[in-house]
Amino acid sequence: MKRIYSDYAYGSGPRSGCWWDETIEAPEWPQLEGDLNTDVAIIGGGFTGVSAALHLAEAGISVALLEAHYPGWGASGRNGGFCCLGGSMITEKALSRRIGSNAASEYWQAEQDAVSFAEDLIDRFDMDVDRHSNGETKLAHRPKDMEDLRKSAEAISASGVEPILIEKKDLAAHGLGGPFHGALTLPIGFGLNPRKYLFGIAEAAGNKGARLFRNAPISDIKRLSETFQLTIPSGTVNARRVIIATNGYSSEDIPDWLRGRYMPAQSNVLVTRALTQEELDAQGWTSEQASYDTRNLLHYFRLMPDRRFLFGMRGGLQSSPQAEQRARANNRRDFEQMFPAWRNVESPHSWSGMVCIARNRLPFVGQVPGHPGLYAGMAYHGNGVAMGSYSGMLLSELIQGRDRYPDAMKQPLATFPLASIRRIFMPPLYLARALADR
Repeated sequence: MKRIYSDYAYGSGPRSGCWWDETIEAPEWPQLEGDLNTDVAIIGGGFTGVSAALHLAEAGISVALLEAHYPGWGASGRNGGFCCLGGSMITEKALSRRIGSNAASEYWQAEQDAVSFAEDLIDRFDMDVDRHSNGETKLAHRPKDMEDLRKSAEAISASGVEPILIEKKDLAAHGLGGPFHGALTLPIGFGLNPRKYLFGIAEAAGNKGARLFRNAPISDIKRLSETFQLTIPSGTVNARRVIIATNGYSSEDIPDWLRGRYMPAQSNVLVTRALTQEELDAQGWTSEQASYDTRNLLHYFRLMPDRRFLFGMRGGLQSSPQAEQRARANNRRDFEQMFPAWRNVESPHSWSGMVCIARNRLPFVGQVPGHPGLYAGMAYHGNGVAMGSYSGMLLSELIQGRDRYPDAMKQPLATFPLASIRRIFMPPLYLARALADR
């Protein structure tokens, strides 16, 4: 298994201190011993993998999911819990120029469909996921950004969705106290506990007959005459179809096609202790809206139902215990700058995980080019709660011969320039984006 960060990034260090681990016990998935035959093997136990497992099992297809570590170990069990529009990292205007306005509109509709899909999934299986927030709120961190939000509000209204524009003078009345110059609320999406959501889907998949295994890292994939053979430490799995659902925790050589076609990027999160009403009033933040600012290197934050405050940002670009501590310290620094009344509020929980970026800045869902029977769903650009779940369902439909999703998501992952050393481009890119935020 070959990865582009050091072993530390894929160990227990970055996820130590994850708040979600305190909220629900992990299910006891068995460990596979010996050999197994199945129709479909899924590599990765995150949102994409468990959603694909659920929908394949519901269709009566035998499926085995192989998680390298334990349930909830990866990004799906440690992210910010924003079930919202997203999946790409490209503007509407830029996407329209690239693929045409009709194809772009089809993609943006898929982002809305992904949120509705996740919501329906929660309702269908009666999941308790600590849901809150009426849509998401984007906060302007500069006066000129508020001008852009006003223009966005007009365009969104014309599309049939009614946003809420909040001027700076009205932020306090909405409980959005901070160094902001206004806000725009889009009534699509919500916040949730990602670990509870993940385990809810996994439980539903297991109840439908999917077999879910822990401690099953894949060391090799071989194509036999009519099947794939996947090697794990304790045996082998033979499957007619394989889904790669490893996202930011992918390997360069499983399969070899992935080499150089994805870019993992770290994101840091902290969660405070429960805040008192007096502390909330002191800062002027009493809203439960899932929120983020207008920076290129954005901050995302929300007051959760238990009155703890979650705050996240893009993290470091190096992998070591020292680099991890620096990234966590930077996140805490920005938290205190944005919410100065909470400078003395403890944040006992802090961790990091990796999001996945594609060169074309769009998610990929489909069959791996030149490899019949091998599928992948990945590159959600930090918005995998809704889009990852939705992509898992789309992959299950592809395997069943149905194709009902946008062409924009079918574009194969392109190789990054100088792929073997592509990480060296990230620091100057981050610096340029940070300077543009000033």
